[in-house]
Amino acid sequence: MDSQKTGVIMNKLELKNVSFSFGDEKAVKNVSLAVEEGSFTTLLGPSGCGKTTLLRLISGFLEPLSGQVLIDGSDQKGIEVNERKVGMVFQDYALFPHLSVMQNIIYGLKIQKKKIGKDLMESMAFDTARSLGIEDLLSRFPHELSGGQQQRVALGRSLILEPKLLLMDEPLSSLDTKLRMKVREELKEIQQKLKITTVYVTHDQDEALSLSTKIAVLNKGELLQEGSPREIYFEPKSEFVADFAGKANFIRKNGKVLMIRPEWFVPIENPEIWKNEIVPQDKILISGIITKQEFLGGKTRFTVQAENEKIIADFDTIKCENIRSGSKIFLLALRFWQL
Repeated sequence: MDSQKTGVIMNKLELKNVSFSFGDEKAVKNVSLAVEEGSFTTLLGPSGCGKTTLLRLISGFLEPLSGQVLIDGSDQKGIEVNERKVGMVFQDYALFPHLSVMQNIIYGLKIQKKKIGKDLMESMAFDTARSLGIEDLLSRFPHELSGGQQQRVALGRSLILEPKLLLMDEPLSSLDTKLRMKVREELKEIQQKLKITTVYVTHDQDEALSLSTKIAVLNKGELLQEGSPREIYFEPKSEFVADFAGKANFIRKNGKVLMIRPEWFVPIENPEIWKNEIVPQDKILISGIITKQEFLGGKTRFTVQAENEKIIADFDTIKCENIRSGSKIFLLALRFWQL
């Protein structure tokens, strides 16, 4: 049934109460997650949190000790890796240096041992390369390609197999910062163009926030929260999620914990108009001494020692040229989130 025609959102992948252990170490603990068709879902968390183990469980390299992995509603228990119609892009791309781009892309077809003629394989490789914008690179070798081009070849090797699901294990981690940002933009464009359901693993919150339609935050094998990037950033359910999704300040006030992002503060030049009795309830006023400042280009980050806590505040650099370390400052939080 066509989900676009019916308006019903279909789940391409479902994890139902999935658990897995390496010996006595519980790597994945009762994780349930639904991945919608055509979506880009990111598993976000620190090293050792279980996100790569989950990818291996989805792909079939590992079998759950309990729970179910369903693709298109079908339980994958006992189904071999090469029968799951799942594509995988590894951290280092795993391209063969002695093979051309064409040969790297059709490699997956060859190891499937299907009876496909050479001409048809090359035609399929050309069509796949064209969809990725690398059809002019088919005769080149991996060492002749940029990082972004290598990633497209790795994608092509998976996409030629027409997978139902694309799994990506930190594919940008080996790139330098500038190239990583460029390739990240390209990857998002390709995914949106091809509309392939993607599950992506990273520990980089910027990648997760910019690429994803859904983020699942994991720690110590547990799924702590799932939601859209905006939900995870603006409405975290715990201090861990708030801190891992971006810089965060935690203010203890009247027995409550309030989360404030550094960019939610503005400096106040005339605090007299914000005396306690007239500060609106949806605003917070904090004073302290600036102990440190960091120039970050468009933003400048200030560390402020308040009465009971240390505060991080980010201001537009062009608007804070007269703010100096050692001086007293009044900060107004334009918004906050209660945990």
